[in-house]
Amino acid sequence: MSDRRQVVVTGVGAVTPIGSGGGGALYEGVRRERSAITRVTRFDPSSFSSQVAGEVVDFDPAAYIAPRRLRRLDRYAQMAVVCARLAIDDAGLRLDKENRDAIGCFVGSALGGVAFAEEQYAVFLTEGARHVRPTLALSVFCGAGSCNVAIEYDLRGPASANSDSCSSGAIAIGHAFRVVRDGYADVMLAGGIEAPLAPLTFGAFDLIHAMSTHNDEPDRACRPFDRTRNGFVMAEGGAFLVLESLEHARRREAPIYGTVPGFGFSNDAYHMTAPLPSGEQAARAMRLALAEAGIAPEEVDCINAHGSGTPLNDATETLAIKQVLGDHAYRIPVSATKAMHGHSLGAAGAIEAAISFVGLRHGYVPPTLNLREPDEACDLDYVTARGREMPLRYVLSNSFGFGGINASLVFGAP
Repeated sequence: MSDRRQVVVTGVGAVTPIGSGGGGALYEGVRRERSAITRVTRFDPSSFSSQVAGEVVDFDPAAYIAPRRLRRLDRYAQMAVVCARLAIDDAGLRLDKENRDAIGCFVGSALGGVAFAEEQYAVFLTEGARHVRPTLALSVFCGAGSCNVAIEYDLRGPASANSDSCSSGAIAIGHAFRVVRDGYADVMLAGGIEAPLAPLTFGAFDLIHAMSTHNDEPDRACRPFDRTRNGFVMAEGGAFLVLESLEHARRREAPIYGTVPGFGFSNDAYHMTAPLPSGEQAARAMRLALAEAGIAPEEVDCINAHGSGTPLNDATETLAIKQVLGDHAYRIPVSATKAMHGHSLGAAGAIEAAISFVGLRHGYVPPTLNLREPDEACDLDYVTARGREMPLRYVLSNSFGFGGINASLVFGAP
């Protein structure tokens, strides 16, 4: 459609194990090129096979949220409100000068407030229903993230949440891109938030042997594409982007990180935990994103891989990338940043989108840490040990989740 608007990203806000703040703070965290994964401190993990996680240790919601309001929000909603504030500030967006009917918020989260529900259930069992926090009923659903952001900043445009497993954050960004592109909003806050570090929630993933058991070396526990990988490392955190039409950004003379020209998603229709072995639907999501962006596979300069560090996912993603890019797949760098910040489930795609945009701004491809013994099935040009400085035009970012949900986004230079 000729009247579709170009969509740009003008702000980044992140709360992650490697650093919290706007785009500058996130870039500093990535450029340290160190893992922030440690032994779990939030609870005693000794009864679990996996005992490591990516914890956010510098999160201070009281610096952003009024005390009375803060008491009504669980950690999930607090992170959403703070990420939104950081992104708004990073974009220089003056909400008092904007039409708030034309500003919305889309949030992805696999689990929402489930950790808070777990905490309150323990209170219920030991002290009775009268001692359960009355905010519980309003905290457990994933929509609490987008609704509380809308309430906090008086955003009256489209507001929605999805719970599409580990693709949630990427899907929220993809839908927000289309809302702005098609004129339903001028500005959208979009991203993913996850606060899953509680014993039962953590233990549920441990029970299905999905998580890394490299407990003796926490900073090396997540090993994307490595022969010795044996699972992902759970993490908390999140990131929001400010997406707006190019016309709106120019009108307020906003700095621009880059563009969002394409989004694709699909479903394997195969299994709840294992990816489709052929990788054809993951490949289809990538092709759809490239087609919507109107670019050829050869124009992709690097890939921000899902790269969770699970045996099946990494091999299948490698296969899917080769199906889409052909010989070009061997000539472009592939980066999996979860080795730094862990896998924050539904927020992972949003954090990786934010990292992609700061990479576009600075011409930088982050490293895939801990890749020392490449799996023979994983034979692409994975960036190892140190990041690479290089000019970037287009980045392809992948997010794949339980239930066979595949999402791919194309990001472009300004």
